[in-house]
Amino acid sequence: AIRMAGVGRVVTPEMRVRLDAKEDSIQKRYAYERASVSDIVKHIDYIVRLVGIDHVGIGSDFDGGGGVNGLEDVSEIEALTLELVRKGYSEQDIAKIWGGNLLRVLGQAKVTQ
Repeated sequence: AIRMAGVGRVVTPEMRVRLDAKEDSIQKRYAYERASVSDIVKHIDYIVRLVGIDHVGIGSDFDGGGGVNGLEDVSEIEALTLELVRKGYSEQDIAKIWGGNLLRVLGQAKVTQ
């Protein structure tokens, strides 16, 4: 049986079959087109134009199932960097997006405490 984290109950194989069927039904009824890596970079472009390159970052929750074609899990993360390069982002800007901005903000927050 599968232990559900934080719920305190066991899901039997029979329950898992019913849950999976219900999830499939919901996904068919409310289907959506999955984003592409190009779509993600278009969104980054939009935010960069809106607030500037110094205020853009990428989260680290790449454990799979994120709904992005070509970015199914962390093993495909290079595709995002390659698309940023293809769109003309400099090495410096990509470094900011991939963590430089976050490190700067954390450093500033530490100084103000």
